[in-house]
Amino acid sequence: MANLSPELLAILRCPVTFSPLMQEGSELVATAAGADGVKRRYPIEQGIPLLLPPDLLAAAREANPRTSHSAPPAKHA
Repeated sequence: MANLSPELLAILRCPVTFSPLMQEGSELVATAAGADGVKRRYPIEQGIPLLLPPDLLAAAREANPRTSHSAPPAKHA
């Protein structure tokens, strides 16, 4: 698991609450809760933060299962 640089963390914001994000393991966590009282969590996959709201992230993974972190990486010829 790679830590994101402090410079990157300083500019990243939660797309739902617009609050700063902090890294907890392989996830980014919003520092403020949303209207439902829950702090949003975003995965970091292969060093890339996936800052999509959970419903859009699930839809993107369903539409393109090759990009899901559970699938092996694509091999290039």
